[in-house]
Formats: sequence, structure tokens, C-alpha cells
Amino acid sequence: MGEDVKGQARPYDVSGRRRKARATRRAVLAAARELVEERGFAATTIADVADRAGVSPETVYKGFGTKASLVKEVFDVTVAGDDQTVAVADRPETQRIRDEPDVRVKLRLYAEGAAVRAERSARLQLALRNAAPSSSGIAELWATLQAERLMGMTMLARHLVGTGQLRVGLEVDHVRDVLWTGISVEVYDLLVFQRGWDRDAYTDWLTRMLTASLLDR
Repeated sequence: MGEDVKGQARPYDVSGRRRKARATRRAVLAAARELVEERGFAATTIADVADRAGVSPETVYKGFGTKASLVKEVFDVTVAGDDQTVAVADRPETQRIRDEPDVRVKLRLYAEGAAVRAERSARLQLALRNAAPSSSGIAELWATLQAERLMGMTMLARHLVGTGQLRVGLEVDHVRDVLWTGISVEVYDLLVFQRGWDRDAYTDWLTRMLTASLLDR
């Protein structure tokens, strides 16, 4: 603890150190995302990430542990769009879907959000999926990401069924599987990356597909 000219102790200001640590963390996450998307998981090393972020490899290891752990956090931040510690399920856009009384509008809102998240994360998802067969760490990570997505779709399916506005006879498992398939990175890859659809076209298709699959005509 420092002292002023009169010998009185000055309080230690940690705000600057916290800002610097957060900036460093963001730089590492951004560098890791760029490299994995450019080169793939296997060809990206911690040393590469550190070099691009302008830090030492020790800083990356200290902050994130393994490369798989680093990439998991990259994925979470990429999907969310920021590094705030607020789950997607607890964000205002998700609450808006829950609060909307019209299920058709719910599906449109959901499709719009899914399109934005896919635009941010699809290349990273494909890089991880492609690396999974040759890396046990990434295979485990990819399985975790799929399990998390399935859980999210199950929660949404329960909510939609609970509105009483879906087609009579649809059960939660069926609704979940329709949602799961519709927002899969494989479908996004086919329509956007391979066929050149823009975000609006993808959003419109996803909305129509969900509406036709889940609602009465």
C-alpha cells in the first residue's frame, strides 16, 4: 500500500488493474476466435493466440487453462455477443419472447434472434464440429455444446406447448426436435454459406418453417 507525502496510507485502486485484465481477456478471446475460424482448431496453438493477442502464452494458460477451455469461452461469448455474465435465457430478448402472447410472433422473434446468433457463431461451430473426430477434447466440447443446445430447445418447446396455441397433439419432444433441426449449424451452412442466403432470407425461411411445422394452417 502506498503512502502520500504526509505519510498517510493511500487506498489501493484496483479499478485500473481490473480494466486491464478485462481488456487482456477480450483480446485473447478475439484472437482465439479469429485463429480457429481461419485455421481450424488443430492448427491453432496457445502460442499463436498469445502472439496475436499481444500477451505471453503463460497469460493465456493462467486465464483459461486448456485450449479446449479457451475455445468453450470463445463460443459462449460469441453466441451471447458480449462477455457479460448473463445467460442467453436470462436476457431481455428472451424475456420478450416469453412475454409475447401471440405464438406466431414468438416464433418470428425467436427466428430473428437465432439468425443473429448463427451469423456470429456458425463459422466457429463448423470449425469445432470438424475438429471433433480428431480431438478428444474438442469432441467432448462439441458434445457439451450440443447438449446445451438441446436443453435450450427443450425449455423453449415446453414454453411453446404451454401456450396451448400449437397444433393439437404435438408433444414437447417433437417440438424440441423441430427447433433443434431448424437452428442447426448444418442447415445454416447449407442455406447461408453454400447457397448465399442473407440474414433476412434465412430468418424468413426459419419463421415459415417453424410456423408450418408447429401451427395449424
